[in-house]
Amino acid sequence: MKAIVVTDRGAGTAGMKLVERPEPQAAWLAGLSGANYGDVVVEVHASGFTWDELSWPSTWTDRLGRDRTPSIPGHEVAGVVSALSYGTTGLSVGQRVFGLTDWTRDGTLAEYAVVEARNLAPLPGDVDFAVGASVVMSGLTAWQGLFEHGRLRAGQSVLVHGAAGAVGSMVTQLAREAGAYVIGTGRSAGRETALGFGAQEYVDLENDTLEDIGGVDLVFDVFGGDIGARSAGLVRAGGTLVSVVGPPEVRPADGLAVDFVVVPDRSQLSEIARRVRDGRVRTNIGNIATLDDAVAAFNPTERPKGKTVIRVRP
Repeated sequence: MKAIVVTDRGAGTAGMKLVERPEPQAAWLAGLSGANYGDVVVEVHASGFTWDELSWPSTWTDRLGRDRTPSIPGHEVAGVVSALSYGTTGLSVGQRVFGLTDWTRDGTLAEYAVVEARNLAPLPGDVDFAVGASVVMSGLTAWQGLFEHGRLRAGQSVLVHGAAGAVGSMVTQLAREAGAYVIGTGRSAGRETALGFGAQEYVDLENDTLEDIGGVDLVFDVFGGDIGARSAGLVRAGGTLVSVVGPPEVRPADGLAVDFVVVPDRSQLSEIARRVRDGRVRTNIGNIATLDDAVAAFNPTERPKGKTVIRVRP
């Protein structure tokens, strides 16, 4: 099968290569001596890639710290179940699925991927595979940051950094749907995109003063650094600063600071898929490329806008 692999940690996305790799063996998977119980083989139709995952230790080593290169990156998948391992329940061969794969196993920038069934959710037939792959990471990150860690309630205010990006636009939409007042931030060029996804105000971090917005109940931080530190002072008493870029350097004076790593969740994926079907949530795809053109797509000559999705099959 065709697959993108990485072997050089220092090379970044420029070190990605398209190669031939063996396909997962369905007969072996189904046997008692096969892979882990609960695995399925997914015929990949679309895959997502997160821009910084080549800096994650799990891309290069397994859970015991052993080198696992050449490894296949990409952890967002939409496709069709083509085989089940022994003892797997809850999914069937031929079923359309989407989900988030394990960090320390080969990923989804390939024609086939082995995924734990519990990490996959049914993908409705009227949702395109590229759309399904594009909302996995951003949707779960937004959902978990807002509702599990941020404890968002109707009537609260949310400051969403990077509101024009893949994660930020999803945070904006889910927060608005939950009844929150949303203030987006980002570069000047992102204003119209952020407002289009539902932000009610926008702070141009290149020209505006962040502190002028006053206090908010929740900050969703995808930047860290100076912006993250300054944001802590904007959190009202009892509010929360949620970070997806590591532990905040500065904590709110009278609130919570939470950093988290997104995890797979079938029920949350189903909720996200329902909102996509209903038109309550729109995906933020910037570019769709083929697997043959994936390496070039991940090394663009211009700053990418939105999520880059690889369509593995037509």
